[in-house]
Amino acid sequence: MPAGHCPRFSGAVLGVFLRGLRSRKSFRVNQPTPAIVAQSAVRRLPRWPLLLLCLAYIVPGYVGREPWRMADMEAFGYMRELALGNTAWLAPRMAGLPPESEGLLPYWLGALSLQSAPSWIPAELAARLPFIAMLALTLMATWWGVYYLARSPGARPVAFAFGGEAQPTDYARAMADGGLLALVACLGLAQLSHETTNYVTQLGCTALLFFAAAAMPYRQRTAALALLLGLPGLALSGAPSVAAMLGLGAAAIAFFSRTWGDDPFAQPRAARAWSAGWLAATLLAALLTWWLDQWAWRLVDGSTAKEWRSLAQLLLWFSWPAWPLTLWTLWVWRRQIAVPQRNPHLAISLWFAAIPVGATLTTLPADRALLLGLPAIATLAAFALPTLRRSIGALIDWFTLLFFSVSAIAIWVIWLSLQTGIPAKPAANIARLAPQFVPQFSAPAFAVAVAATVGWCVLVAWRTSRNRSAIWKSLVLPASGTTLAWLLLMTLWLPLLDHARSFEGQTRLALAALPADVRCVQTYGLPRAQIAALRHYGNIDTQRLSMAGAARCDWMIASQDTWLDPHSVRLHPQWQQVARAVRPTDRKDFLLVLRRTAAPDSRP
Repeated sequence: MPAGHCPRFSGAVLGVFLRGLRSRKSFRVNQPTPAIVAQSAVRRLPRWPLLLLCLAYIVPGYVGREPWRMADMEAFGYMRELALGNTAWLAPRMAGLPPESEGLLPYWLGALSLQSAPSWIPAELAARLPFIAMLALTLMATWWGVYYLARSPGARPVAFAFGGEAQPTDYARAMADGGLLALVACLGLAQLSHETTNYVTQLGCTALLFFAAAAMPYRQRTAALALLLGLPGLALSGAPSVAAMLGLGAAAIAFFSRTWGDDPFAQPRAARAWSAGWLAATLLAALLTWWLDQWAWRLVDGSTAKEWRSLAQLLLWFSWPAWPLTLWTLWVWRRQIAVPQRNPHLAISLWFAAIPVGATLTTLPADRALLLGLPAIATLAAFALPTLRRSIGALIDWFTLLFFSVSAIAIWVIWLSLQTGIPAKPAANIARLAPQFVPQFSAPAFAVAVAATVGWCVLVAWRTSRNRSAIWKSLVLPASGTTLAWLLLMTLWLPLLDHARSFEGQTRLALAALPADVRCVQTYGLPRAQIAALRHYGNIDTQRLSMAGAARCDWMIASQDTWLDPHSVRLHPQWQQVARAVRPTDRKDFLLVLRRTAAPDSRP
């Protein structure tokens, strides 16, 4: 060994030896952590940019748009029926039909918000207020969940011989910032988390449970409250089996834990008490779901079996860019995964990710099931950050920069084409796909879009500058790029998306063909979402053709495909077609407006 290296080598050995004498328990650690992080790498991400990013992600998509087809409009219809007192709270019905999506909690939340909101707030926005809170709760619970998991002894970075390693609190805060950025960056979160459906309440309650499992050694009262709200809430949102599996898994993790809080070698009674608490809460949620008759399975069978190719595509894009980092975490932390009782940060994250992924493979709908795993997948992605090489971080940055910059340019070019006709081809394509669409200009939306684009340019300049050593730096551009794309779509493209994805245009065309004094319309072959649109936009009562007593309605709105079906031929002599309402973006989708011309046939 060269002489110049002897003092450094001897000093390192001496430092390790002195640290070992300071705590003999350190020799009992099963495997050293792969995280090697200096204090300079865990500097604080300023709070105001992070809060502004979350605000820019949450608000667009909830404010200013119409309910979209199908689940969004259907859920709003049942909330409206409950708020108007047209159905029972324990068994919601709309035109005699139960909802297709199980769960009572989302309908209760939306209906209560409709009843309590001021009259000047649009009904669609009033129903969305609890779901805005649910998405904010998801982001907040994920941040705190990652924070407490990163504080656990098994997740902490390696201690340096002469100090300078990241302090536990600073390290946990930086990891929490990275986990939140990874969650916001997931492509599949954007649309589904901005719908007014039971899947948003499932996501919020799952994030609460994730926080409860992570924080139980540190904030026991807050974690207990999250547990008592999260498990019954998840069960009453249409996912009782997922709630039961998460509760049982968290109970097992607590029972077998060999670390608790900041003590890596404790075998506390508190962990056993928490295990019993998880079991009791799981049993309570199961009994409550059974008592309210809300337990349901959506397992696939031979007729609904999924194609592996479509599942692989869903897994690839839905959780991008978190899943590559998650796979990296599973590799570099593999020795710690083998000792789950001493590494709760991995055991909890893996369990809360594995159950939704399993549900994605075995239940319907697949994307909604995978949505529940995003907080845990983002957490696993965050634990890859301390081990990433600089070249991998640079690859992520450049790919993200190119992808979202090109996406933003494309959104702006198409918007300019619609507004000015230059370039002409995008506007011509949209006129061909949506011939009834009339471009609109909104000054507030334009101002917000310009501000977001300028902010993206400033962020890119900051990120490409030198001396950016924070471990969360590799996820700043993905999270900001996803937010930029979503915000531009929900401002510049919102009129076009409403025109294409809502029922408003087609429904108003059908309602315009009815006499002004009509308050009762029969429906035939319409899905629940379209029935909800008729009742909302027309403020009329709808009754299915097969319902007893519906003969008093002399007008009917029917799906053309169902009306032309051979089984419907016997009904044709009783009704005369008055008008047809086409869907703006589908020339084969028609609603038929019919008037009764003869007494109903009494034959079966």
